[in-house]
Amino acid sequence: MTKLYILYEHAAGYGIFKVEEFEEIAMLLPQLESAVHDLARFNSIVKLVGFSPFKNAITALENINAISEGIVTEVLQNFVDISIPKGSKRDKITLGVSDAKLSAAITEALGITCSHIGAVPEVIRGIRHHHHNLIKGFTDKSSGVAQLGLGHSYSRAKIKFNVHRVDNMIIQSIALLDQLDKDVNTFSMRIREWYSYHFPELVKIVPENYTFARLAKFIKNRKDLSDDSLEGLEEITMDSGKAQAILDASRSSMGMDISIVDLLNIEMFATRVISLADYRKQLAEYLKSKMTDVAPNLQTLIGDQVGARLIAHAGSLTNLAKYPASTIQILGAEKALFRALKTKGNTPKYGLLFHSTFIGRAGTKNKGRISRYLANKCSIASRIDCFSETPSQVFGEKLRQQVEDRLKFYETGDIPKKNIEVMKEAMEELEQQVKSEKKKKKKRKAEDLDETSELNATNGEANGEPPKKKKKKKSISLNETIEAEVSMDTTENGDGSAKKKKKKKKNKEQAE
Repeated sequence: MTKLYILYEHAAGYGIFKVEEFEEIAMLLPQLESAVHDLARFNSIVKLVGFSPFKNAITALENINAISEGIVTEVLQNFVDISIPKGSKRDKITLGVSDAKLSAAITEALGITCSHIGAVPEVIRGIRHHHHNLIKGFTDKSSGVAQLGLGHSYSRAKIKFNVHRVDNMIIQSIALLDQLDKDVNTFSMRIREWYSYHFPELVKIVPENYTFARLAKFIKNRKDLSDDSLEGLEEITMDSGKAQAILDASRSSMGMDISIVDLLNIEMFATRVISLADYRKQLAEYLKSKMTDVAPNLQTLIGDQVGARLIAHAGSLTNLAKYPASTIQILGAEKALFRALKTKGNTPKYGLLFHSTFIGRAGTKNKGRISRYLANKCSIASRIDCFSETPSQVFGEKLRQQVEDRLKFYETGDIPKKNIEVMKEAMEELEQQVKSEKKKKKKRKAEDLDETSELNATNGEANGEPPKKKKKKKSISLNETIEAEVSMDTTENGDGSAKKKKKKKKNKEQAE
C-alpha cells in the first residue's frame, strides 16, 4: 500500500498533509472534486501531519524564490525529512508536490519518490481552499495578510535587477520616438498649409519640415524682410543661395495679407513644433546611450533604432535572446506570414530587419539570403548582450564585419572567414580589453593613494608636525640579484648541481 503525503507551500510556512485511502481516491477523481468544496468530507480525506512556520518575511521570501527556481532550501529539507517516516516505510511513500522541478529536486536531495500528476493537483486545490481551517490558530484574514505581504515582496524582488541594463526604458523610448515622428510630421504639414496662405513660395524653396518651421517663426510677416535679415536666413538655411531666393520671393510673393493675431498663432505653433523636433533629437541620443548600456553588440550590428524595435517587438531582451534566428528574421511581418500560410503563398523574407542598411545594399536576388544571415547574427548578439556580465562592443563589431564580408562574397565571390575563427579573435580582444582595464584601475588606485598621502603630508606640515621620512630602498647589486635568481632555481628544482655552480661563477665574473 503506497501512502500519499502532500507538501503545501504557503506564505506563512510549509505544511505536510497525509491523504487517507489514496488508491481509492485516485480511482474516483469526480468524487474528490466534489469533496473539495465540502470541509467535513475533505477533513476525512486529508489530515495535517506537520506545519513549519517561517520566522520572518526575509526567510519567507528566500524560500519562495528558491521554490520558484526549483531549489530545495535547508528549511524545507529538514522539515520534509522530519515529517515523513524514515527507513523501510519511506520506500512506500509518495510525496505530492505542485511543481515538477521541485519534485525532481526533492527526490535528488532526500530520495523520496515525488508526484505532481493524477489526484495530487486536486488535493492541493482542496488544501489551498481550506488551508485556514486545517491549521489551528490560523484564520482567513491572517492567511490573506501573509499572502499579500509575501506577494508584494516577491514581485519587488523580481523587478529589482541591474538599473543600468533595463530594457523597459528602450521599449518606451522607441515607442515615443515613433509617435513623435508621426506627430512632428503632421504638425509640420499643418504649418506648411497654414503659412502658405501668406507666403506660398517658401514651400518650394525649403522642402525640409524643421527648417520651414524655423523660417516661419523667423520671417513672420514677409513684408518685413529686408537686406538686414539676410544673415538670419543664412544661419537657419545654412545656404546663402537659398537665403537670397527667400528674400527675392518675399518681395514678389502672390500670398495674401495676414493679420497680427494670425501671425502670433502661427509663431506659437511653430515654436511648439521646433521644441518637439529638438526633444526628438534628445530622445534619440538617450536611446543611443541606453542601447550602449543594455545591448551594445546588437547596437553595433544593426544600429540603435532597429535593435530597439526588435527588443520592443519581442517584449524584452531576454525574450529576444530566446527566439531562434528564423523568428527574428520575420519579427514584424506576422500578418504577412499567416496570410501566406493560409493562402499557401510565398512567406515573407524579412520584417523589422528590412530597415537595416545591409538589406538595402544587397541585390534583389540576395535580399532574402542576407536577411537570413543577418537574423542569425542578431540572435548571437542578443544572447551575448543578455547573458554576459560585462557588456562590450567587441562581438558586435566582429559580427558586423562578418555581414560585410558576406555581402562582398555575394558580389565578388571572396570566401569570408569561418565563424569559429572570428569568435576566437573576439574572445582574445575581449581578454586584452579586460586586462588593460584592470591595469588602468590599478594605476588610478595608486595615483589616488599618492594624492591622499601628499595631502596628509601637507596637512601635517600645516599643523606643525614634522614630515615623515621616506624609507630608503636598499640598493641591490647585480651580483646579489644573480645569486638570488640562481638560489631560487636550486630551491625549486631540488639540490643544486655542479653545472649550476659553474653558472654562478661565470655570472659573477661577467658582473665584475
